[in-house]
Order: sequence, then structure tokens, then C-alpha cells
Amino acid sequence: MLALPALLGGCDMVVMNPTGDIAVQQRDLILFSTGVMLLIIVPVMVLTVVFARKYRRGNANKTYDPSFTHSTTLELVIWSCPLLIIIALSAVTWTSTHLLDPFRPLERIAPGRPVPAGTRPLEIQAVALDWKWLFIYPEQGIATVNELALPVDVPVRFSITSNDQFNTFYVPTLAGMIYAMPGMRSELNAVLNKPGTSEGYSANYSGAGYSNMRFKMHGQSPADFARWVAGVKARGGSLATDRFVALAKPSEKVPVMRFGAVQPQLFDRIVNRCVEPGKPCMMDVMARDMARAGGNPHDHRMGAGMPPGRGAAPITGEKPTPALQKAPEDKGSGPNVTKPAKPGEAPGQLKPGDQRNRDLSALPSSLRGAAGAVRA
Repeated sequence: MLALPALLGGCDMVVMNPTGDIAVQQRDLILFSTGVMLLIIVPVMVLTVVFARKYRRGNANKTYDPSFTHSTTLELVIWSCPLLIIIALSAVTWTSTHLLDPFRPLERIAPGRPVPAGTRPLEIQAVALDWKWLFIYPEQGIATVNELALPVDVPVRFSITSNDQFNTFYVPTLAGMIYAMPGMRSELNAVLNKPGTSEGYSANYSGAGYSNMRFKMHGQSPADFARWVAGVKARGGSLATDRFVALAKPSEKVPVMRFGAVQPQLFDRIVNRCVEPGKPCMMDVMARDMARAGGNPHDHRMGAGMPPGRGAAPITGEKPTPALQKAPEDKGSGPNVTKPAKPGEAPGQLKPGDQRNRDLSALPSSLRGAAGAVRA
């Protein structure tokens, strides 16, 4: 039994052995949180054995005090230690949540090594397909399937989306897990600090080919990365609209594919769900709908682009007009709102919900008392 753990010696705990600065900081958070919690767990486990042994029935030296009811010292220890641990974990969680925000541009390459001024991150567009990964390098004009190459010590900014289903983009040695969602664009800023090959995958179940939805990530020196890009370009092949439509169809265990050219704006069309010819883009549809509603099609604030009324975003500096001061035609709807009569409608004609139906004020005075008595 003691020799069995030796079989785990060949396992690579990639989460605990990262090669990227973001993943290193996340690993340190795991170790810190575990260590702080062990400050309570270990003493409790040890004292459980100590108390059971000390106060066992067969121990003649045990002290029995039936009048014991309270100890201020014990109360302070029992409550103060967990409270201090919670405060420490809360402070670390608050700071790390902001410092490790995946949308936050990198400020350092490694501990003590800030990002050089003027450095532009490498742009990579990651698309989750059924059941494979597509990586587009827009600045290099190339694309790959199930293969990701990164230069060492160069900041990388991933734009992440999915063509069909919810997936997660996860390379444990590089950074944390980010959702890939259809019709949405997410982001991840990371950096790789060591050359080598590791594996990435989707950690969100998405169907039959989910188990094989994996890719290789190659960490290379900047010179080797430049040669790799040149080699992909030399292979030729173009990722045009028809080729992507065929590639997006469900398939399993897809081998590595490389494309020396990519159709411009392909990623944006994937996000807007309009890769197929003749299919309208979500962005254009929303802009047209807002324009028809009388709003600004270029303003995407919550409530912006809506016609004046309920839910419309207030204009900066505008003072809303109280309902009692509005003209009758500008008032909303409701049982207590009186509006001008419509064409073909008699003035004062009662409608369902009219307040005069409730207080009987529309009845002649001769009938109002009798009706009130009946209602009572």
C-alpha cells in the first residue's frame, strides 16, 4: 500500500506546474488558500485524537468537572481564529479578482519584469467549433485548427467566441478557464514564460466529440515563432467562407490543419452569426431595429436607442417632466389617466377600468345613493 503512491510519480500536475505568469499567480492563490485553511483543519484533526485519548473511559488520570459550562479563553480562540482566516481570504480574494481580471491588460511578464513600454500584445482569435478549436492570427494573416503557437515572454490577447455551443477555453499551464459563448466575444490576457508543449481543451460538456476537443500549445522563442508563421504561410491554403462553413460542421478527432490566408473580418462575422452568404448580421439587425424605434443605432447603452417613454435612457442634464404636468396626449396608460377622446369616440365615454366606474361618480345623483347601498 505504501508503494502505490509511487505510481503517481509519472503524473504531471499541470495546474501546480504552470509555465505562464497568470497561471503561476493562480497557483499561488490555491496554495495560500489551502495553507490558511489548514491552520484550522490540522489542529482540529489533531485535537480530536488528543481529546478522545485523554478523556477515554479507561484513563484513570482524566479530570471530570460536571459543573463546567463556559470558558472565555476557549470562546475567543474558537471565534477569533476562523474570523481572522476569513478576513485574510477576503482581502486576497478582493485584490486578486481585480489584478487577475482576464480583461485587464498585462502589467508584467513575470515577477520583477514589467511589460516594456510600447509593447503590443499578440492578437489571437479563438473559436470553439464542434468539436475542434480554430485559432486565427489576424496580424499574421494565418489560421490553424487544433494547434496554438505562442512566443515566449510576449503578451497575448485572446478574443474568444463559439460558433454553436457553450464551451470553455482552458490551457492550465497558461491561465484560467474562460467561457466561449455563441454570439458573444470574451477576452483573456496572458503570457507564456517557458518554451515547451502543453495541452488545452474545452472543460464544458458539449456533445459526443467533447472528449477529443483538445489542442496542442507550443511555446517558442520569438525567432522560432516567426519561422513557424512563415512555414504556415508557405503551406498555402485559404480559410474562406465556404471552407469555414464546411469546417464548422460537427466532426471528431480532427487533425492539425493550417491555413496560409484568412478571409478578412471572419471572426467578427462569426461573433455576429452571419458567416453564411446572405445571412444578416446581429449587429446590423439590432442597429436597424433601433433606428426604426427612433433611437441612435450607434448607441449601445442600456436603454439607449429606445423611443421616449418607459425604459428609455435619460439624456444627460435632462430634467424629467412630472406626470401631472404632461399634456394629455403625452401621458402613459392607466385607469387614472384621462386622455382626449379618439375619433368616433364620444367624449366622456367610459372604458373598463375607468375610475368613475369604481366611485360611481358617472351615475346620476338620484341613482348614486341606491347603487352605493347595494354595493355596501
